[in-house]
Amino acid sequence: MSLPLEGLSAVVTGAGRGLGRAEALELARLGASVVVNDYGQPGRDGSGEASAGPAQQVVEEIRAAGGQARAHTGDVGDHQQARELVELAIAEFGKLDILVNNAGILRDRMVFSMTEGEWDAVIRVHLKGHFNTTRFAAAHWRERSKAAGGPVYGRIVNTSSEAFLAGSAGQPNYAAAKGGIVGLTTSTALALAKYGVTANAICPRARTRMTEDVFAGAGFEQPESGLDPLAPEHVAPLVGYLASPAAERVNGQLLVVHGGMIAVVERPRVQAKFDSKQDTFTYDELDTLLTPHYARRPTGETFAAAEVLGLKRGGVKGGVDGP
Repeated sequence: MSLPLEGLSAVVTGAGRGLGRAEALELARLGASVVVNDYGQPGRDGSGEASAGPAQQVVEEIRAAGGQARAHTGDVGDHQQARELVELAIAEFGKLDILVNNAGILRDRMVFSMTEGEWDAVIRVHLKGHFNTTRFAAAHWRERSKAAGGPVYGRIVNTSSEAFLAGSAGQPNYAAAKGGIVGLTTSTALALAKYGVTANAICPRARTRMTEDVFAGAGFEQPESGLDPLAPEHVAPLVGYLASPAAERVNGQLLVVHGGMIAVVERPRVQAKFDSKQDTFTYDELDTLLTPHYARRPTGETFAAAEVLGLKRGGVKGGVDGP
């Protein structure tokens, strides 16, 4: 029996450790040939010397299991190196079918203390890194579609975060980058649909090198036995599904995933609408309409959806009330 991703090739960025590693292994298990990208710096803030070790180790794991893989140790935040990554997949496997953007760093600080460098570094790796690889993969699929005279196979899975959904006070750079990734994803989904390509974003929660202190003492202790509820292996199957032919109707979506749970996030809805009685609003009219409206709203409520942080396995699932 053939595997779901047999004959397909994939690129996974930031795949030397944590989530990216689990995702690369899952794609390979499902039959894909994988280019494992990782810049290999040891610090979660992007510090330290780059190393080929992490990416190569994952490649060896895939090959030991009978799969095909190739390492790439470039920096996806660099436009040219991202281009070389996509070109490597095409040269190695004949084409690119799946792009999983996962690479990232953290440089946490409150907005009033954050430096320009801390802001720029996180935006560069996360948001620009997602754009860089997407730009060259998209061009590849567009060219293939034109040559074929119709749609081709293409899947993009981007990595956003609950920090964007809930609003993370100590991560203005990270939350902004992850929000930008959702905008990039929905734009890409609409732009590439006619070529047969889908683009979706996930908000994973997992215990990795980047988050080890985030979950410490927060009720997310690792169990003495069994799979850790925050293990990256809870996230990888969703990435494998979104990369598969079975997910052809899933496009431009945002899904939260962790600990045996997937939540499909609804698109924003208009909560209230006000019309001016004349050509345009006046200050007094806005005061009459908006002040009492917000007086009735809960104190401290913002556009952020902090309730997503309480999602866990069990209870409401599968859409509104279950499939």
